[in-house]
Amino acid sequence: MRSSANLSCVGATVMTMDIDAPVAGRALVVVVDDRTAHGGVDSLGPLVTELLNEAGFLVDASVTVQAEEVEIRNALNTAVIGGVDLVISVGGTGMSPRDITPEATTQVLDRELPGITEALRASGRVAGSLDAGLSRGVAGISGSTLVVNLPGTRASIRDGMATLGPLASKVIGELSGLDE
Repeated sequence: MRSSANLSCVGATVMTMDIDAPVAGRALVVVVDDRTAHGGVDSLGPLVTELLNEAGFLVDASVTVQAEEVEIRNALNTAVIGGVDLVISVGGTGMSPRDITPEATTQVLDRELPGITEALRASGRVAGSLDAGLSRGVAGISGSTLVVNLPGTRASIRDGMATLGPLASKVIGELSGLDE
């Protein structure tokens, strides 16, 4: 959202100010990837950040962690304690032994929102993304923060963010009391 203000003081214009204000809320991105955590190039964090910015979110940070339950849980808890409205984690939602993001996330959640994960998987299947259709990712509420797991592929992230946008806005609105 862009807002402008012209201020007048005794017939003189003081200044025109353009402010880019987030309309959807604050967000944090957690990339779960061993290679990236050990110095590899992060191509997923910037993609999620860009898509969140396009959706009107102010992204506080993109954090990369190893596929270790404690690291994932700590990153999610830090975001929740920091008061962000939305945490998107990418990666670690598949079937390999290192894919433990859903298990770590479930420990952080107060309530699950299975409708969001069902919508993400369904839209991924329709878009032809096997990773999205097979994702074990979860979504839910921790405190007043929406936490969502997405698969760690560019196609799944793009499709998932398109599906998630209106759902996240609704949940965040309800949690903040704006939808009452």
